[in-house]
Amino acid sequence: MACLPFDETSTGLTSGRAMTDAQTQKYFPVSWDDMHRSAKALAWKLHDIGHWKGLIAITRGGLVPAAIIARELEIRVIETVSVVSRAASDGSASGQHEETVILKHPANVGDGEGWLVIDDLVDTGRTIEVLRRMLPKAYFAAVYAKPQGMPLIDSFVTEVSQDTWIFLPWDGEMQISQPIAQQRKTPPGT
Repeated sequence: MACLPFDETSTGLTSGRAMTDAQTQKYFPVSWDDMHRSAKALAWKLHDIGHWKGLIAITRGGLVPAAIIARELEIRVIETVSVVSRAASDGSASGQHEETVILKHPANVGDGEGWLVIDDLVDTGRTIEVLRRMLPKAYFAAVYAKPQGMPLIDSFVTEVSQDTWIFLPWDGEMQISQPIAQQRKTPPGT
């Protein structure tokens, strides 16, 4: 069994991440155990970097790894920042572009000096780019990183190709999946 939020042939998933229907069928399912192990590995890396004033979890994906990392590093002061990407009209022919909006700012963190910012995944890097302007002295870490977002992150554990969809454990439920060879034989939508 694999942890997948929908049938492999479906193309209807949208979560604000950069994948589109016409792109790929590469999937990287992450179990709860995988997430715990990888977040703990990230905590090992972060432990040797320095002492942190506190931790800022990027909601919602960063909440789970942030809890694990906070426990492992014995960080008691935890803030959140809520960021959402949404379509915005820009007057172009397509009429749309992605706009990253901060819904909730972290409290009492200043310019981020001494603060650790945690997310589950850096994909295109848009979220981190916006937060770096707000918290220029913070240290940014993610469990998973894709090539487009890697230059914007200070530390990560696992690199995943840009054309791979990461299924996180809180986004799915257990269901039977076909072997990769079988998936390749079946045209999408049949």
